[in-house]
Amino acid sequence: MFALIDANNFYVSCERVFNPALAQTPMVVLSNNDGCVVARSNEVKALGVKMGAPWFQLRELAEKHGIRAFSSNYSLYADMSNRMMNVLATYSPDQEVYSIDECFLVMAGFDHIDLSASGQRMRSQIRQWLGLPVCVGFGATKTLAKLANHCAKKNLAGQDGVCDLRQLDADERSRIFAALPVNEVWGVGRKLTEQLTRRGIQTVEDLRRANPETLRQAFSVVLERTVRELNGVSCLSLEQVAPNKQQIMSSRSFGTYVYDLPTLSEAVATYIARAAEKLRRQASLAGVVQVYIRTNPFKDNVPQYQRGLNIPLPEATNDTSRLIRAAHWGLKRIYQPGFAYQKAGVALLDLSPQAHAQMNLFSTTPNRAALMRVMDQINTAYGRGTLHSAAEGVRQSWRMKRDRMSPAYTTQWDQLPEVN
Repeated sequence: MFALIDANNFYVSCERVFNPALAQTPMVVLSNNDGCVVARSNEVKALGVKMGAPWFQLRELAEKHGIRAFSSNYSLYADMSNRMMNVLATYSPDQEVYSIDECFLVMAGFDHIDLSASGQRMRSQIRQWLGLPVCVGFGATKTLAKLANHCAKKNLAGQDGVCDLRQLDADERSRIFAALPVNEVWGVGRKLTEQLTRRGIQTVEDLRRANPETLRQAFSVVLERTVRELNGVSCLSLEQVAPNKQQIMSSRSFGTYVYDLPTLSEAVATYIARAAEKLRRQASLAGVVQVYIRTNPFKDNVPQYQRGLNIPLPEATNDTSRLIRAAHWGLKRIYQPGFAYQKAGVALLDLSPQAHAQMNLFSTTPNRAALMRVMDQINTAYGRGTLHSAAEGVRQSWRMKRDRMSPAYTTQWDQLPEVN
């Protein structure tokens, strides 16, 4: 038995925790540079605003209905996520943090417990301790637990915020599944939905009743497993430890257009530094650095240019300075003057475990692992960027716009909420 716990409108809910006056206010959270909607309150959803809608197109609607917009406050959301996951970990020894706002729990050995009551306790505790609303779904497989969570959010099973599919008889489950479109199944995206619809599979129940071996031949083993999971056969195990990434990327759109190479170099060095931190965190080395730049593809009236380059390294490394030098070498070769650059990015590729590093007998490069370790420790203790490479610059006029960001209520001493 699996449980899937998911926070409702997570980014919006985090903002409301520290500003209760927003509890009934229609509000959205915006993407980088305050461009598009990435989270919506229920009030905004009711107005028909779609995920990803450009903010500039919503100005008139926002004025009419009093929609408040906030910049993405990633440090706040990450901290609230960690707190929520720590609370949920007390309900089961087996937890998989699936995303920033949801996790799976294995409820094996809990047959003597009323799972619906346990789900209500989870909701109540997280609401009381953190102020976040969550829904809980229980199912015999991860796919069914995910589907049960959707039923809990939509109150399809007659329970407030909790759905235990095990408590429903076969006819009731079939009725609910027949009312749900097939794209509500975990892993069934838009293109697959179109392909299944052409085969007459339009609902969750249709997919559950389909022949798994036939779908495997027509599509993939992944869809076969999905069908078996819908029928209560567990094919997806819990991932308690997230696997190391096979590539690490870091990119941002600029707050203002960038025209010169020195400014681009600052941005690329900053992105490399962030990617290198993640690389060291998973104890890996990179054998290839990729760097790319591009103009704004949505501006038809300006000259367009985009280019990327992969730079193989003579030795795999996670040394920030060496990675920056490689990225700058590549940037100089792809940069062209006369263009208004809107975005740059880097990627660390050909990753390998640090413990299996292939040494070079003739290398003259100093080993600065201890320096990198100290830098990471200081930045962890005192905040990212406390120690950084001079190549990252100081003013960073290119940084993305976040003009609507709320305070870092839980991660900055000078921004802690005050009670008068």
